Parts: sequence; structure tokens; C-alpha cells
Amino acid sequence: MKVGMVGLGRMGANMVTRLLRGGHSVVAFDRKAASREAAQAHGAVPAETIPRLVELLERPRSVWIMVPSGAPVDEVLGTLHGLLSPGDTVIDGGNSNYRDSMRRAGEAAAKGLRFMDAGTSGGIWGLEKGYCMMVGAEPDVYAHHEPLLKTLAPPDGCMHVGPPGAGHYVKMIHNGIEYGMLQAYGEGFEILKASPFPLDLGAISHLWNQGSVVRSWLLELAERAFAADPELEQIRGYVEDSGEGRWTVQEAMDLSVPAPVLTLSLLARFRSRQDESFGAKVIAALRNEFGGHAVRKS
Repeated sequence: MKVGMVGLGRMGANMVTRLLRGGHSVVAFDRKAASREAAQAHGAVPAETIPRLVELLERPRSVWIMVPSGAPVDEVLGTLHGLLSPGDTVIDGGNSNYRDSMRRAGEAAAKGLRFMDAGTSGGIWGLEKGYCMMVGAEPDVYAHHEPLLKTLAPPDGCMHVGPPGAGHYVKMIHNGIEYGMLQAYGEGFEILKASPFPLDLGAISHLWNQGSVVRSWLLELAERAFAADPELEQIRGYVEDSGEGRWTVQEAMDLSVPAPVLTLSLLARFRSRQDESFGAKVIAALRNEFGGHAVRKS
């Protein structure tokens, strides 16, 4: 197939390369000339503007966008909606909120356009291993783009999970689960490090990857991280969060679903960004006031 790709960041650029290796043709656009040139070096046709990208595609056109969620997606869609024709398809492969995807599908339909949301997981490893694709679309739109999806995904790694919006909904929950798993590994290794035994955390992560019930790809990545920096001395314990973690917690509250692990793992990330917790100061001060408990001076 021939597809236009808007956004050549780490994910978008690697996806272009994987599509090209799979025999597809790609017209690639990014605001950065260096990114366009890198895609061209892999075999893509560069486009200096989005209008030029649309010109280089044949109808019915398919344009895959890989840009940050929120306003950047709406900005790109606003441009594309003025350039595409009825029957053309826009695919959002980023981490958009599923409610935005449902709205955007409606806006596209009003113009005769098709919309597909493709929740994409795999990170920088997706280029070689393939991307897990969670796709929301009308059945015929999914079927038309299945060759692209199957090229991007490993065997059995793409699934039509429902109508527009469903793909990003499933990806949102996927990322919420990821928060909990990361938190569990982080806490477990912190206990091991604080133990009275001289434990080799890298060796233990390798051990656990050999048939234990907690083995996983994330644990394999922990093994790699400990091999590169056994004490993680080069990394500060500051953890950002993407939108999906917050959206997952909000969804749990909206549906009255108890999700304490996912919720607390999100809050733990907030705590990681504080040099010193003011809340902890308040607690220490109150304990000192009511019980005379000792406090540490800053």
C-alpha cells in the first residue's frame, strides 16, 4: 500500500522504516528537515508540507499521523480535512484520548472521510520486534488497512477491537496496567536493595526471567538497565506520566471500578517529582505537636 506519514519522531520514523521494509510506499512529512531526510534515506518520499504530502498520494488516500496527543492532533486534522476527499482515511496512531477519537471520527464522517484510531505499543523496540496494534474503526476501514497493520505488527499483534475510539480506549487501559507493573517492579527492587543481604539486583532480574511467574519483557528491560548501571546511579528517580495513566484512573472513577493499584502507581509518580513532600512536613509537624515525636530539621 501507499500511505502518508505525518510525524517522524522516534515512533513515526521507525514505523516508516518498518513499512518500507515490508514493501509499502511511504510519503513522509515532519516539520524538521533532518527527519524528512532521514526518512528519505530509508526509501520514503519526503514532503516539505502536508499539502504536498496529500498531492503525492493517490485516492483513496490514507494518512497516518504520529504527533503528540491533544491540540497537535487537532491541528493536523484541521489541515488534512481541508485537503482530503470523501473516501480518504486518517489514522491516528498516537496516544489520543478515546473521547477525542470518537469526536474526531464524527467530524471526519461529516466530511465524508474515514477515521481509524490505532493504539500502538512497542516503543523503540517496535522497529525490529513489531508493534502491538489496538485498532478502532469501521470494519471495512480496518480491512482496507490490514496490510499496513500486519506489516507493523508481529504475528497476531494487531486486532480490530471495535468502532472508532475503541482502539485508544484499549490502549489507555494497557498503559494504566503498565503503570501498575512498573510500580510493582520498582518497589520490589527497592526492598531488595534495602535488605541486609548483599544482593546482585541484575543477577536476580536475570534469574527471575528464567521461568518465574514474574518474568516479563519489562523485567528483561530491568536486567538490561542493571547491566548498564548496577546501582542506577546515572538516573534520577523522577518519573513523568503520560495522559493514559490519568485517563485510566478517571475512567475507573467514572465507572465506579476499584482500581487501587493503578491509582496509587499514578500518585507515586507525582511523589517522585517532589524534592521534599510538603505533605510529609505537615505530618511530621503534627506528630511533633500532639505527641512530641522528634522531627528532622531541614
